[in-house]
Amino acid sequence: MRASETVEITGHLMDGGILSRILDDIRDYGGDYVIEQFDVGHEAYDSSSARITVQAEDDDSLQRLLMRLQTRGVNQVVPGRAVTVAAEQDGVFPDGFYSTTNLPTRVHIDGAWFDVENPEMDCGLAIDVSDLGTRAFTVPMSDVAAGMQVVIGASGVQVIAPRADEPGDAFGVGAADVSMERPQAVLVRQVADGMRMARADGKRLLWVAGPGVVHTGAAPAMVELIRAGFVDVLFAGNALATHDIESALYGTGMGIDLTMGQGVEHGHEHHVRALNTMRKAGSISAAVDSGLLKGGIMHALVTHQKTFVLVGSVSDDGPLPDVYTDVLEGQRAMRAEVKDVGFCVMVATKLHAVATGNILPASVPLVCVDINPAVVTKVADRGWSHARGIVTDVGLFLEQLALELIPGYRRG
Repeated sequence: MRASETVEITGHLMDGGILSRILDDIRDYGGDYVIEQFDVGHEAYDSSSARITVQAEDDDSLQRLLMRLQTRGVNQVVPGRAVTVAAEQDGVFPDGFYSTTNLPTRVHIDGAWFDVENPEMDCGLAIDVSDLGTRAFTVPMSDVAAGMQVVIGASGVQVIAPRADEPGDAFGVGAADVSMERPQAVLVRQVADGMRMARADGKRLLWVAGPGVVHTGAAPAMVELIRAGFVDVLFAGNALATHDIESALYGTGMGIDLTMGQGVEHGHEHHVRALNTMRKAGSISAAVDSGLLKGGIMHALVTHQKTFVLVGSVSDDGPLPDVYTDVLEGQRAMRAEVKDVGFCVMVATKLHAVATGNILPASVPLVCVDINPAVVTKVADRGWSHARGIVTDVGLFLEQLALELIPGYRRG
């Protein structure tokens, strides 16, 4: 006998293509379906709703299918109660663990519903019951501890699909696309408006940046955005900080004169000398305090008391003393800084952009800017419902964004 469950979903099922994706998911997982009820909205911004009975070969297959469908905002009509199992060893989930989405999620435990504290995709769902109350929270695989109570299966778990935003919301549901042949001035203005709204709501502005910001000559624009209060947190790797510091100390980026756009004699060694200077100082902050470092992005972050998290990779020279060389510790440091983030801008980076998108709730609007369409497409396709991709030169983008956000700004 095949296992079955009745599920439901509400949203823009037709014009957004969601229903088609749901049915494809069911088939991809070897299941079958019967559409029991389908109500189509009449107006452009009316929601549609569907009730579907899904079938799978056995209960394990059904649970995996239900978890997959929840990434689309599909929930069980009768959710039941969550089932938990204690993890048997550190760093390993129990078999059949619930794989989380980054959508707002709640869990049914002991007759009550509890909101998941930190929605994040591709994690497990842990439950902690103590004298202080019941907590539900996502936990990455690396942080699982033996004895931790982890939810298995999809029973008792509900996700909340993104709402259908009002017309004209640049970063509303369905904005996850890649813009290549659209007026850039309009796109930049939409990004600026989103940042202003987030700041007006008391939310933090998160930036994720790669060394291309320095190489394209956009560091001065980035510095002005920091000074104007449009950067609260920066996530980056060793390369951005190193090339920025090299530029501040020697006027070059990877040995290229940033004012003339050509190589200088012995310029290839400048980044290593910049690294050595920072390592001797002990930290970037110490170099700023002592007067060694007098300009650039990292100098502006330190002097304006903004947060930065630098996470390294196997290709790093040095690295800088502020760089996390343990990537798991780096991930934890990044997770600690995403609270209260209301807008995210990703420029000239792929790996850090994907890593950041993975730990952000789906409700956070984000924009990814890169000259390489493949990078932008990779980020826009990760399932973030409030994402916008812009294919353009990051230097031009940052200059235009500074013009939009900072009264009296002049191009550097």
